[in-house]
Amino acid sequence: MKQFFAFVEKEFYHIFRDKATMLIILLMPVVQVLIFGFAITTDIQNTEIGILDLSGTPDSRALVQKIDAGPYFQVTARISSTDQLESLFKKGDIKIALVIPPDFSDDMAMGQGTQVQLVTDASNPNEASIVNGYLQSIIGAYSLERYPGDAPKSTSIETRMLYNPQLKSAYTFVPGVIGLVLMLICTLMTSVSIVRERELGTMEALLVAPSKPICIIFAKTVPYFAVSLFNLLVIILLSIFAFDVPIRGSFLMFFLASITYIFTSLCLGIFISTVSRTQQIAMIISLMGLMLPTVLLSGLMFPIESMPAVLQGLSYLLPARWFIEMGRIIMIKGLGFGYIWMQWTILMGMAVVFLGLSVRGFKVRLT
Repeated sequence: MKQFFAFVEKEFYHIFRDKATMLIILLMPVVQVLIFGFAITTDIQNTEIGILDLSGTPDSRALVQKIDAGPYFQVTARISSTDQLESLFKKGDIKIALVIPPDFSDDMAMGQGTQVQLVTDASNPNEASIVNGYLQSIIGAYSLERYPGDAPKSTSIETRMLYNPQLKSAYTFVPGVIGLVLMLICTLMTSVSIVRERELGTMEALLVAPSKPICIIFAKTVPYFAVSLFNLLVIILLSIFAFDVPIRGSFLMFFLASITYIFTSLCLGIFISTVSRTQQIAMIISLMGLMLPTVLLSGLMFPIESMPAVLQGLSYLLPARWFIEMGRIIMIKGLGFGYIWMQWTILMGMAVVFLGLSVRGFKVRLT
C-alpha cells in the first residue's frame, strides 16, 4: 500500500511540474463550458435588417419602430431603391429586408388588409427560416394591434428567398465542412511535425542541416499541402455530385481561396508545433483549443451575431470564419473577388503572422 501511494505521489509530481499541462487541464474546461454555454443557442438576435419604406407614413414608421425595438433585429440600412437592396445583400450587410408598399397606409386607413414583402438571404437556410418566423410574428402582432379580432383584414406577407429558394441545408454545411476538414488535416497534422522531431531525438539532424529554418518549415508543409489539395478536389467533387451544391461563382477563384486557407492552416499548425513541448500538448491545443472553437464560433453551425461580444471578437481570430464566408459568397451567391477581398486579405495576413512566429520560435529552439 505504501508503494501504491508513492506511485500516486510521483504522478501528481509529474502533473504539477509541467506548468503548460496544468494550465491546459485547469483552464480548458472553463473555456469550453463558457463557449458551449454562450455559443450553442438556437436564438437569433441582432439580425441586420434593411428597410425599404415606399410608404413613408406614420403607420409604416410605427411598424419599423416595433421591429427595431425588439432584441431580434437591428435596422442597419434605410433603403431607397431595389437596386440598393440587392447590393446590400451581395455585400452581406443585411440578412433580411422588409419592403413596405406605397399604399400601405392608405389600405390601413380604409380598413382593409395590406401586403408587405420579406426578402431574405437564404444562403444559410436555418437562419433564414428563423429570422423569417421572427419577423412574421412581429408583423402579425402589429397587424392585430391595428385590426383587433379582424383576421381577414390582417397584413399578408410575401416571402422571397435569395440564393437558396429551396432552403437546402447542404448549401450551408458544405462550405463549412470543407473548412473544417481542411483545418483538421492541415493544422492537426502539422502541429506535431516539429515537436515529433524533438521527442524522437532527430532534431540534431535538422540542426546540422545546411538549411535555414524557413526552408525546413516549408519542407515540412509541402507533403501536407499536397495531401490537402487532393482532399480539396475530392470534397469539391462530392459537394457537386453527391450533395448537389453548385459552385455558382468562379471555380478558379474558389480554388485559389481554398489554397490560401490551406496555407494559413499549415502555418498555424507549424506555429503550434514550435511552441509545444510534447506531441500530447500539440494535439490538445489543436483539437480542444482550436477545433471546438472552429466548429462553434466560425459561423458553421451557429450565427455569430447572436453570440456575446467577447465570443464575436474571438471569432475574428479563427481562419475558418473567413474561409466559410468566402465559400458561401462564391459557391452559393456566385459573386466575384470584389466581395471576398477583405476575407482573403485577412487570411493572407494571418498566414504571414503565423509563419513569422514559427520561424522565430524555431530559431529560439535551435539555440
